Amino acid sequence: MKLKDLDIIVTAPPAPGWGGRYWILVKLTTDTGITGWGECYASSIGPDAMRPVIEDVFTRHMEGENPENIELMFRRAYSSGFTQRPDLTVMGAFSGLEIACWDILGKARERPVYALLGGKMNDRIRAYTYLYPLPHHDISAFWTSPEMAAESAADAVACGYTAVKFDPAGPYTLRGGHMPARTDIALSVAVCKAVREAVGDKADLLFGTHGQFTTAGAIRLAKALEPYDPLWFEEPIPPDNIAEMAKVAAATSIPVSTGERLCTKAEFAPVLRAGAATILQPALGRAGGIWEMKKVAAMAEVYDAQMAPHLYAGPVEWAANIALAASIPNILMCETIETPFHSDLIKGSIQVDDGFLVPSEASGLGINVDEELARAHPYTGIGLHLEMQEAPCNYAEGNAFLGGAPAVEKIEEN
Repeated sequence: MKLKDLDIIVTAPPAPGWGGRYWILVKLTTDTGITGWGECYASSIGPDAMRPVIEDVFTRHMEGENPENIELMFRRAYSSGFTQRPDLTVMGAFSGLEIACWDILGKARERPVYALLGGKMNDRIRAYTYLYPLPHHDISAFWTSPEMAAESAADAVACGYTAVKFDPAGPYTLRGGHMPARTDIALSVAVCKAVREAVGDKADLLFGTHGQFTTAGAIRLAKALEPYDPLWFEEPIPPDNIAEMAKVAAATSIPVSTGERLCTKAEFAPVLRAGAATILQPALGRAGGIWEMKKVAAMAEVYDAQMAPHLYAGPVEWAANIALAASIPNILMCETIETPFHSDLIKGSIQVDDGFLVPSEASGLGINVDEELARAHPYTGIGLHLEMQEAPCNYAEGNAFLGGAPAVEKIEEN
């Protein structure tokens, strides 16, 4: 069995765009006619530029190869251009293609992917959800409203979720770390307080940040949040500054998590060695794929750290996360995004059952991709999957973060 054909579909979720502006799906077909699906979580260049990168990685390192030879293909891509170091864009391309190889292998053997990774360790996987506006909420006001956040959290708990994530401490700017505005700290405390009161002890609070603070600023914010006992403080400073992140971890009782922007064991290992984080959050469509993150999970075991795969993408990466999570002993939880489009794109083949995910017994990734639906929603915008703002932190008038997706009017402009 050899890898023969590649097809790339860039699909755009309808507004308000939970999961990002677009998802890059890849479909591989073997010379025996078996197809596999993957998803490239690659957001540092646009999809028009990413398409030839994916094609180059496939034709250069994978075409004509047995899909079993994942280690060999990974080493080819990792070493490409005489580098042997993680390249965000190349790994973003390879990761989606690698996921598709696992889907093929599972289908060829009529077994779920987790059965090929050492078997099923977990019958159920704890899920968590980001706090999104409820249908009656004002979407523009939601992100700075503790009351709406609390209402959304209570709704999530009513649906069975035992953990909810929110990130009111914007902004996320291209300027690197900054000291949080006092208004940002006050809003963060107010949201934590309201959500804690709404969920009580029924759910953990997951405080999200995206590397936007200085070390001192992150510690200052963490101290203000500690009374509400969040389960994690996510990527409080830029993720490549591991020594400084370790200082944050040492200064707070809140466990530090990180990983959605990291690639391969080469970038995760230093985090573990430095004690910079005890919860790792890889994006499987970027970090090197399923096999590479299986290795990272094994390394994390040695450091008594846990895995919580990140998801701000489409449902194919979600399926890959579940396959990995089912096979490892140190899974903490998996991020989920429940929208009609996520479900429709895989024909309802992943369900959240009372706040938990049940790994499918179906072969491969266990999903049925609606290819026609994916093609019917092409991305026609110019924005990247996610973008940071250029404007600095506003210390006079406050800041607002729109939940990882642009406002509806911004989507329409793009």
